[in-house]
Amino acid sequence: MNLPNLNPETIDRIIEMAWEDRTPFDAIEAQFGLLEKEVIALMKHEMKKSSFRMWRERVNKRKTKHLRKREFIAGRFKSQNQKT
Repeated sequence: MNLPNLNPETIDRIIEMAWEDRTPFDAIEAQFGLLEKEVIALMKHEMKKSSFRMWRERVNKRKTKHLRKREFIAGRFKSQNQKT
Protein backbone atom coordinates (compact mmCIF):
# COMPACT_ATOMS: atom_id res chain seq x y z
CA MET A 1 0.00 0.00 0.00
CA ASN A 2 1.37 3.39 -0.95
CA LEU A 3 1.14 5.81 1.93
CA PRO A 4 1.55 9.54 1.42
CA ASN A 5 4.85 11.12 2.45
CA LEU A 6 4.28 12.22 6.02
CA ASN A 7 6.68 14.12 8.22
CA PRO A 8 7.76 12.50 11.53
CA GLU A 9 5.55 14.83 13.62
CA THR A 10 2.47 13.88 11.60
CA ILE A 11 3.27 10.18 11.88
CA ASP A 12 3.69 10.54 15.65
CA ARG A 13 0.32 12.32 15.93
CA ILE A 14 -1.44 9.67 13.84
CA ILE A 15 0.05 6.91 16.01
CA GLU A 16 -0.99 8.78 19.15
CA MET A 17 -4.56 9.17 17.87
CA ALA A 18 -4.69 5.52 16.78
CA TRP A 19 -3.65 4.38 20.28
CA GLU A 20 -6.30 6.54 21.97
CA ASP A 21 -9.34 4.40 22.70
CA ARG A 22 -11.89 7.14 22.11
CA THR A 23 -10.45 8.64 18.94
CA PRO A 24 -12.29 7.08 16.00
CA PHE A 25 -10.66 6.26 12.68
CA ASP A 26 -13.08 8.77 11.14
CA ALA A 27 -11.35 11.59 13.07
CA ILE A 28 -7.96 10.48 11.74
CA GLU A 29 -9.39 10.37 8.23
CA ALA A 30 -10.89 13.85 8.58
CA GLN A 31 -7.67 15.35 9.92
CA PHE A 32 -5.05 13.52 7.84
CA GLY A 33 -6.96 11.96 4.94
CA LEU A 34 -5.94 8.38 5.83
CA LEU A 35 -8.51 5.60 5.65
CA GLU A 36 -8.65 2.96 8.39
CA LYS A 37 -6.72 0.46 6.26
CA GLU A 38 -4.02 3.08 5.64
CA VAL A 39 -3.75 3.81 9.37
CA ILE A 40 -3.37 0.07 9.99
CA ALA A 41 -0.65 -0.14 7.32
CA LEU A 42 1.14 2.87 8.84
CA MET A 43 0.97 1.35 12.31
CA LYS A 44 2.31 -1.96 11.01
CA HIS A 45 5.19 -0.20 9.27
CA GLU A 46 6.12 2.07 12.20
CA MET A 47 5.71 -0.30 15.16
CA LYS A 48 7.49 -3.39 16.40
CA LYS A 49 5.65 -6.56 15.45
CA SER A 50 4.59 -7.33 19.04
CA SER A 51 3.37 -3.77 19.62
CA PHE A 52 1.37 -3.86 16.40
CA ARG A 53 -0.29 -7.15 17.40
CA MET A 54 -1.17 -5.71 20.82
CA TRP A 55 -2.62 -2.57 19.20
CA ARG A 56 -4.70 -4.57 16.70
CA GLU A 57 -6.14 -6.68 19.50
CA ARG A 58 -7.09 -3.52 21.42
CA VAL A 59 -8.67 -1.88 18.37
CA ASN A 60 -10.69 -4.95 17.44
CA LYS A 61 -12.29 -5.01 20.89
CA ARG A 62 -13.18 -1.28 20.95
CA LYS A 63 -16.51 0.00 19.73
CA THR A 64 -15.23 3.52 20.25
CA LYS A 65 -12.78 3.35 17.33
CA HIS A 66 -15.66 3.23 14.84
CA LEU A 67 -18.35 5.93 14.91
CA ARG A 68 -20.95 3.53 13.48
CA LYS A 69 -20.52 1.17 16.45
CA ARG A 70 -20.57 3.81 19.19
CA GLU A 71 -23.42 3.88 21.65
CA PHE A 72 -22.92 7.61 22.22
CA ILE A 73 -22.53 10.54 19.89
CA ALA A 74 -21.34 13.54 21.90
CA GLY A 75 -20.38 14.57 25.37
CA ARG A 76 -16.95 12.96 25.48
CA PHE A 77 -13.52 14.53 25.89
CA LYS A 78 -11.91 15.86 22.73
CA SER A 79 -8.19 16.66 22.59
CA GLN A 80 -7.27 20.20 21.62
CA ASN A 81 -4.87 18.66 19.04
CA GLN A 82 -7.78 16.94 17.32
CA LYS A 83 -9.43 18.97 14.55
CA THR A 84 -12.72 17.03 14.37
